[in-house]
Amino acid sequence: MHESSPTSRSPDFGTALPSFDDMATGISLKAQHVRELMSSRPALGFLEIHAENYMGAGGAPHARLDALQEYSLSIHGVGLSLASDRPLEAAHLARLRALCERHPPTSVSEHLAWAGHSGHFYNDLLPVPLTDAMLARVSDNLMRLQDCLGRQVLIENPAHYLRFDAQDLGAELIPETNFLTRLVERSGCGLLIDVNNVFVSAHNIGVDPAAWLESIPAAAVGEIHLAGHVVDEREGLLIDNHGAPVCEAVWALYADFIQRVGPRPTLIEWDTQVPALEVLLGQTARAEQILQSALVQQGSRVPQTSGPQVESPR
Repeated sequence: MHESSPTSRSPDFGTALPSFDDMATGISLKAQHVRELMSSRPALGFLEIHAENYMGAGGAPHARLDALQEYSLSIHGVGLSLASDRPLEAAHLARLRALCERHPPTSVSEHLAWAGHSGHFYNDLLPVPLTDAMLARVSDNLMRLQDCLGRQVLIENPAHYLRFDAQDLGAELIPETNFLTRLVERSGCGLLIDVNNVFVSAHNIGVDPAAWLESIPAAAVGEIHLAGHVVDEREGLLIDNHGAPVCEAVWALYADFIQRVGPRPTLIEWDTQVPALEVLLGQTARAEQILQSALVQQGSRVPQTSGPQVESPR
């Protein structure tokens, strides 16, 4: 068993793994788009799948991945329940490892959430109280997961709909960005920053989304998600439903974030009311423009060397 440590734990998995180009943009793979993707072969940086949809032994899901294997793959887990008070389910871990071996991904990610308790699975990403005890629990589970897969895993920040009360919990709460930073240091994981989740959470629980993003350590960010949301008029909440275009405020936050941390692989996440492929490609094109602009700005900030230039030896 791993002992959690407050010091950094850099993963050393022994095998060099592929990585996305920082300028890569991708979309979630949906069955209704497979034929068009196969015929048109658009210039996408990667495709993302939800791990749990591909854990069967065969059938159409695996055939889809075989047909589109030229694209880099991101495997995004939604049901491992890293924050559960029970050990990670051995059978689920084994299925995830088998999926990664069958369709080697460029990126693997999971959520800072829990989804099961006492043998029951709730089919939801349930909220996590950010305490020292939870940090130790999630760190230990993450290290087991990464050791099982032999690779670093990215952790996604969730959308928030309620605030925990420290007095009710009987424990001090850790600010979310501090929690994520310490999680990186303790487990060696990376971060998948969902900018829409930041925006939704900021509205729902009253935080400053720009300040939240400013607090994230740039070196830990391995991927970014962009998605749409809806307004619950009765409750006055924003709901992260992945069923609409990215809104202008989220695009603005994304552009500012990219200017600070530099280009990062970016996914357009659209899982409900899925539109035509051309709509998704229009969203990736906008992300590409923002990435390209950041790259140009990054280049303009490189100091110019003065004095005579010496040719490097060949």
